[in-house]
Amino acid sequence: MTVTVTPLSAALGARIEGIDLRQTVTGAALAALRRAFRDHQVVCLPGQKISAANQIAFCALFGAADSDYKVSAQRTETDYRKGVMLVSNVRKNGVPIGNLPDGDIQFHSDGCHRDRPYLATTLYAIRVPRGGGDTLFANLTAAYDALDADTKARLDGCRIHNSYVLDATSRDEVPRPGAVLHEATHPLVLTHPDTGRKALYLNRLMSRWIVGLPREEGAPLLDQLLDHVERPEFIYAHKWTPGDFLMWDNRCVNHARTDFPSDQVRLLRRYTISESAA
Repeated sequence: MTVTVTPLSAALGARIEGIDLRQTVTGAALAALRRAFRDHQVVCLPGQKISAANQIAFCALFGAADSDYKVSAQRTETDYRKGVMLVSNVRKNGVPIGNLPDGDIQFHSDGCHRDRPYLATTLYAIRVPRGGGDTLFANLTAAYDALDADTKARLDGCRIHNSYVLDATSRDEVPRPGAVLHEATHPLVLTHPDTGRKALYLNRLMSRWIVGLPREEGAPLLDQLLDHVERPEFIYAHKWTPGDFLMWDNRCVNHARTDFPSDQVRLLRRYTISESAA
């Protein structure tokens, strides 16, 4: 079987054909997949017909598949797997069956509110609306490269404080009264362990302030950087088709969602990948 890799945009992303994720990916196919993920930060494998078990097995090729059970404090009626999330607006008896059901979602990086952020995220499209509900991806490596030398020097050694509450889709919802606030601090500039390239590590949804800078200096700098990483030349917009399987690198990519009609169904299955304990 021949594996082909085709860039999705000038900014980032690649479409990979010739791999069936119901089968174990090995040898030259796995090498091509790893290379495409490293070089393009987002990979799309279209036309897949996979189970949750297939998705977990794929995640395990890149790190620790987050698949152990836990109970959501916010959704006490639903047991779900750590790292697995139904991203859907479907409701049963008036209650969402998943998370993040409706509307736009601001740019963010999954897990940046944790001490150990997720390495990558996978998302599998089961049902998609006829229009809207696109996922936008922003290349944080290209955004860093585009900064001038003085700004790069200014950011050297800075850290960013992130905070989040479950299902928030806008920074105005964080913190939310009565909700559990999850917080973590990370370097503002990350060096990718596989490529050695630097990337800006901040996002509009969760990044709150630059640690160690007085507010009058840090707040405008944060706003400037947030606008910078969302410039159109750094962004690829993915229009979903049922059967699309995407994986992206949370260490150098932010993502967001566009709105879609409330009378149309959107159902995707998400598993995250963490750094392997080994």
